[in-house]
This record gives sequence, structure tokens and C-alpha cells, in this order.
Amino acid sequence: MALRRAVVLCALVVAAALAAGPAHADPGPAITPGVLLLSPVDGQVTSSCRAGFVFAGHGATYLGYAAHCAGASESMGLSGCAEPTLPVGTGVTIVGNDGSRTSGRLAYTSWGTMQRRGESDPARCLHNDFALVELDPADAARADPTVPVFGGPTGLDTDGTDPGEPVYSHQPRGGANAAKEGRSLGSTGRGLAHRVETRPPGRSGDSGSGYLDGRGRAFGVLSTLYTDGSGANGVTDLARALAYANAHGGIGHVVLVPGREPFRLRD
Repeated sequence: MALRRAVVLCALVVAAALAAGPAHADPGPAITPGVLLLSPVDGQVTSSCRAGFVFAGHGATYLGYAAHCAGASESMGLSGCAEPTLPVGTGVTIVGNDGSRTSGRLAYTSWGTMQRRGESDPARCLHNDFALVELDPADAARADPTVPVFGGPTGLDTDGTDPGEPVYSHQPRGGANAAKEGRSLGSTGRGLAHRVETRPPGRSGDSGSGYLDGRGRAFGVLSTLYTDGSGANGVTDLARALAYANAHGGIGHVVLVPGREPFRLRD
């Protein structure tokens, strides 16, 4: 299968280097798609990823990212049905674009949910890579769902992507290359994921980043980088992943929050 020639894209860093700065020390700017999410792998190592989109449900506000970002091992494989994962309730540090910090908690992970349910569908085990971090109620008002640079999302894409369809992603770790544009190479895993091509591609530390289609609809979450020389990325289908979370996650019904600004392409 193609994704066996892929690697997950969270970055692992020494936790001690990230410990400075108390939570809630400064109100800080808005919490937007693309902020840094730091999840503890163990006492010494932290997983570094990016928030994709903002979600809401039953009075709670969430940031979405990839479930492998909440993995509990420094050496992770691709199967969410087999790899160790952090428990729900684990603290996650949210780092704003100005370096300010606050705390959230892991509220849902597809990996943990699939393992709890005894999921055995190989396609779902490989491609269902989605998690939610709940914001502290004191931070919920700071959540701005608008994707920087592009605006949107205008809604949730529920019909997948076709080969050649334009795609867009905001991955601020790339500095000048934060706004990425490219195309879909089509769906894979029975529609549970998409293979996309951008220049530059998503790299280690970009996991969890959200993807928009040509109409500004949210369709995916960055999961993997193919190692077959193509430089393409594997992107979890958001509509499918969210439906699984709503059916089995135990946190009630969660919905994507649309952006406050319209979707627009760069000049």
C-alpha cells in the first residue's frame, strides 16, 4: 500500500527546551489555525505540530490536529490501531504566533478511539489520523477560526477531491513559505485520505495543518510525507474523520467553525 512508503510528520523536541513561560501569563493574540501545539511524548520529549481548524460542540471550543501528534512513542509507525497513544485529558501546550503560551487538553484522539473499539479495518487504521484539543474556557473567546492569509474555511468539504483540484494550506513553520498552494493527486484509502502535492511540501513539524479546496472548504489534515521520491503528502479526509469522532469519540457532536473572513486567493 502506498502509505507504507510514508512517514508521519510531527517533530520531536526535547521537552526541557520548551518549558519556559507560564500558562495564561499574557492574554496574547487570537488563537488561529496554524498555532503550535506541543504534546508530551514522555518526560523528556515533546511532539511539535500545528493546529488545523477550529471546532465547537456542547459549549466547548477545540483545535484540530493529527492523532499521531498525540502518540506516546518516539518511534511511531503508521497504524493508529497499533501505535501507543496519549490518554484523553493529557495537557497540550498552545504557543501563539507571538510566542505566548496557554494550555489545553487532549479531548479526542482517533488512535485511542480506534484501539478502544478494536478497529481492524486496515484502511481506517492507516488513514484516520485526527485529534481535538479542548481550549480552556478562559481562552475560548480568543479562538479565531479564520485561516491566516487565505481566509475561510467556508464550510466542510464532504465530497473529497479530484485529481488536479487546487488545494491550499497555511503552515507557518515555513516562514516565507507559510502559504502553500498545489493540487490534489486524488483520494486514497476508499476516500479516507488524499494525496496532495504542494511546493514546498509539508515537512516534519507541519503535521495537523489544515487543507482547503478551491472553494475554501476544509477537506483535510496533514498526516504523512511520502518517501517514494514524489514529495507528496498524505492528508486525512476531514469529513470522514470528523464523522468517526462524532459517532465514537464520546464528546458529543462537534462541528467545524467557519472563518470570519471570506476565502480569497493571494495576488
